[in-house]
Amino acid sequence: MHLSAKTEYACIAVLELATRFGTGKPVRIREIADPNGIPSRFLVQILLQLKSAGIVGSTRGAAGGYQLMKEPSEITLAEVMAASEGQIADPISSAGQQTPATRSLFAAWNELAAAERKLLESISFAQLAEHATNQTDNMYYI
Repeated sequence: MHLSAKTEYACIAVLELATRFGTGKPVRIREIADPNGIPSRFLVQILLQLKSAGIVGSTRGAAGGYQLMKEPSEITLAEVMAASEGQIADPISSAGQQTPATRSLFAAWNELAAAERKLLESISFAQLAEHATNQTDNMYYI
């Protein structure tokens, strides 16, 4: 699977907000951007997309910032990826001829895409936040 920088940054932003969920304090853009090496101007655009999707909300003013609009357990990787890039597309065959070989491969690609979608829909940001706060190594085990 290939993730764009935009999708990765969107997931990082939501995860940062998930680890701070329930504090009642909005998180400023710099608190997300600086430690993660995300360009602030790019993060603003990403957060606006996430806001349009109803994943995050914003508060204006000196004490303003961003926060999640629902529980981290209700937000999945699939939802954030869809908000960032659009719905995860099914594979499209680029083979010019429909032969038994190309149909067989296309069926395998579809099966792989379905498994990927199912996995992304099963991982919540509550799980990721728990792992991030209890991290003892650099691997995420499923």
